[in-house]
Amino acid sequence: MRPIILGEAVTKLYTFPRKLAYSRGMRVLVVEDDPILAHGLTETLRREGFVTDNVPSAEGADAALKVTDVDLVILDIGLPGVDGFTWLKRLRARGAEQSVLVLTAKEAVADRVHGLTVGADDYLAKPFAPEELMARVSALARRGRAQRSRVIEHGPLTIDLAKKRATINGKPLELPQREHAILQYLFSNVDGVVGKDKIAGAVASWDEHISANAIEVHISRLRAKLEPSGIRIRTIRGLGYLVEAWRDEKP
Repeated sequence: MRPIILGEAVTKLYTFPRKLAYSRGMRVLVVEDDPILAHGLTETLRREGFVTDNVPSAEGADAALKVTDVDLVILDIGLPGVDGFTWLKRLRARGAEQSVLVLTAKEAVADRVHGLTVGADDYLAKPFAPEELMARVSALARRGRAQRSRVIEHGPLTIDLAKKRATINGKPLELPQREHAILQYLFSNVDGVVGKDKIAGAVASWDEHISANAIEVHISRLRAKLEPSGIRIRTIRGLGYLVEAWRDEKP
């Protein structure tokens, strides 16, 4: 298939400015068979804080969804083999609720209408500016979070999922992005043991390597910030970590 984003637009995908006020923390799967476009989309989204992976086919997308919890799929309709529309229709028939942003040709009004009819949440006409891509992804992120619990409370700890902020007794808990992602994952699984591999898989994309030692370092830093308030992350030897349900006891 011919490249969809050409010349200056591809360059802009790699130079898009960072630290804009987009929603963060969601996992994105790019389903695009053009390797240049797929790489550009993936790197742009990662720079904005989204955990992002890409696959080149509908079969790859099915395999990805079996092993990874994905919040948003960016789907090209012109895939080899099973096309994007057919895959999307099957996805919705299975009851899957991931948000789907369909990439269509600028002049293909019928494709846009058909995409929305078979289950797309939004569409983006190609070629497109990175600013429009990020605005649409951000809007879908906000919409998806509005359908889920927005706040986790655990004793004095409050985690606002939408704003990506945490507080202890109302005071901001300053955390780097990776530590915040681990915090959110751990406290979304209270009373459950989570292994280091599960944590790494939840907060990093497939081609990012987070070692077991790195996870231990992040957990140690979180403990240092949480334990003075009586919040403890237990180590279950050989299995992983456990956050027990909060009980109103003095630390």
